[in-house]
Amino acid sequence: MGARDAWRTHWPEYLIEAWALGTFMISAGIVATLLGAPASPVRDVIPESLRNAAAGLAMGLTAIALIHSPWGKRSGAHMNPAVTLTFLRLGKTRGWDAACFIAAQFVGGTAGVLIVAALFGSAFTDAPVSYATTLPGEHGPWVAFTAEVIISALLMWVVLSLSSTARLAPLTGYAAGILVALYISFESPLSGMSMNPARSFASAAPAMQWDHFWIYLSAPLLGMLTAAQLHLLMRGARATGCAKLLHPSNVRCIHCGHEPTDIERPLP
Repeated sequence: MGARDAWRTHWPEYLIEAWALGTFMISAGIVATLLGAPASPVRDVIPESLRNAAAGLAMGLTAIALIHSPWGKRSGAHMNPAVTLTFLRLGKTRGWDAACFIAAQFVGGTAGVLIVAALFGSAFTDAPVSYATTLPGEHGPWVAFTAEVIISALLMWVVLSLSSTARLAPLTGYAAGILVALYISFESPLSGMSMNPARSFASAAPAMQWDHFWIYLSAPLLGMLTAAQLHLLMRGARATGCAKLLHPSNVRCIHCGHEPTDIERPLP
């Protein structure tokens, strides 16, 4: 399938990917502003020691809601170029679909950040929130890089292990959301917790903060591709499911070609 045919038939899924990461970034921006802006009343209510946990809970629930939403179930809710490229490496999605997914993720994520900037102004754009940019912690960039590789690998390992097992597949979205919550709560002091090149780009571009962007561009992809390779070595290609995090039978899938029957389609 060429670019023109892919866009003509699969454009709803591409737009969903833009919407999904854009919505995630709006949520992330609002949470970062409420918990981090000096003038925020929420910042005064929640002790500093609990702010990462509060942010983790909010973003974990956001991820679960997006993955389990009707639109998330349709595109597969990648929301992350590293996820999309890993499924491309596994042969679970097509080249043009992957390219359009990735473009949509970058555009949607950046649009989400710009919307929050328009709504909250300097409370979001100025320090310490600074567009919710992802930056290395006090231990430096190489610790941040290593941490990003590890958390990205673990996330992809869990996604592949659950989604490729029929009995456990319905738990994939919940597991991904729980990991996001735990990472933000406990790992974010090391790397800022990205796992997502488009998520980091969305904040870095308007903030013009590129000093450590290489970490968030390379480490998530390295971690997820490593996890995928280990999954292939241990379980084989046949044990890898579709490129969707959730694969309901009543929703079409542009990755594996599934089309719901009239019986499976939801009632209008």
